[in-house]
Amino acid sequence: MWLTRHIGPAGWTFLFVLAVVATAVPYANQLLPPDHPWHASSYVVGLLGKYLTFALLALSVDLIWGYCGILSLGHGAFFALGGYAMGMYLMRQIGDRGVYADPLLPDFMVFLNWQELPWYWYGFDSFLFAMLMVMLVPGLLAFLFGWFAFRSRVTGVYLSIITQAMTYALMLAFFRNDMGFGGNNGLTDFKDILGFDLQSDATRCALFVASAAALGLGFMLARAVTGSTFGKVLVAIRDAESRTRFLGYRVDHYKLAAFTLSAMMAGVAGALYVPQVGIINPGEFAPANSIEIVVWVAVGGRGTLIGAALGAVVVNYAKTVFTGTFPEYWLFFLGGLFVFVTLFMPRGILGVADDLRRRFRRPSAPSARPADQPAE
Repeated sequence: MWLTRHIGPAGWTFLFVLAVVATAVPYANQLLPPDHPWHASSYVVGLLGKYLTFALLALSVDLIWGYCGILSLGHGAFFALGGYAMGMYLMRQIGDRGVYADPLLPDFMVFLNWQELPWYWYGFDSFLFAMLMVMLVPGLLAFLFGWFAFRSRVTGVYLSIITQAMTYALMLAFFRNDMGFGGNNGLTDFKDILGFDLQSDATRCALFVASAAALGLGFMLARAVTGSTFGKVLVAIRDAESRTRFLGYRVDHYKLAAFTLSAMMAGVAGALYVPQVGIINPGEFAPANSIEIVVWVAVGGRGTLIGAALGAVVVNYAKTVFTGTFPEYWLFFLGGLFVFVTLFMPRGILGVADDLRRRFRRPSAPSARPADQPAE
């Protein structure tokens, strides 16, 4: 099967560990009593599920940065758009159970004296339609953005700057109340998904498993892409774009396809993130969030896929610990971590692990003696 052809031993190990985690955490939450030392509380399940969505987001960035050389500082926009699409579906499911008991309009629209539901909210009462929009909206934005940027041969730091400008512009737009997305407060107060209570432990476990499955599928898709001929061309573009273009490849087409696929993966990550945290607001568009994603990839190991997912989990776990212990210094720690990795760990955690493995496996040099002289 083309989806599993290029996974390799390390990839299978990653998928195996992911499957074990996806099984063990719900088991520890649902079947172990609360006083058991290995019991996983609802908070832990939600936190780990959030880490998995971040891992998928980091994977999407590594696909274009690690293998194609496109440093996007605006991928938080695609993540947030996918989250808003899911949030709109969840808001439509509230119905007359909201504060104002309006069967059609969300509470914030009633509060702002909206008389009718905007046209772009139609269809979001259907889960299938919402899931389509989760991928279509970020993918369409990435396609349009990439069409103009790559055809104009915008590369390097200039491309990074305009991707950041894009997400900043979207943040300002979504902060406006007249956009119809909840303004500063965003979308929240979700009740259920597919008829299941979002506050129940069973639903949280199901969302955790769905996040693990999405990460596994995203990894297999990314590995299939990067291991194919298409992926080899992406690496050639990363290493020598002008030479690749000279050889006759339509570089802008390859970059556009990879960028669009990456944005769709980020949208799926955002859609899984929202029901687990219970809110989506314009703060998710903040340029600092997109920069943080790049830090995750750099820490784990750019161009490795597994390292990107690992970096997202490690950095966000450290963020959880440090924001609880030293909340004033977390941003300084994050900046220092990025500088440290850039200077001393340019290949990230996986790069260091690979260097250590090679060092310990290196055979000892044979003793210097003539080939025909027997050993004493």
